[in-house]
Amino acid sequence: MTCYFRHLQHVFRKAGIEVTDENKREIDKIIHGIVRVEYKGCPATWKEVKKRIAEGEEDFVSELKEAWSKRQQSP
Repeated sequence: MTCYFRHLQHVFRKAGIEVTDENKREIDKIIHGIVRVEYKGCPATWKEVKKRIAEGEEDFVSELKEAWSKRQQSP
């Protein structure tokens, strides 16, 4: 899990997300959902994340930020 997180620190900063031991799994699930890769498919997820960032990093950051905000608001 989260094998690609070390490469996304700048994305998390831009999205205003502080990654902790407590929320890593939740963030990982959100990212899997964004790139539409089955959960725990780390290499496939990282491949899609790199592709999405190359296509438009700001769009990816916005989508991550929005999904994270929605998750934080739900009970």
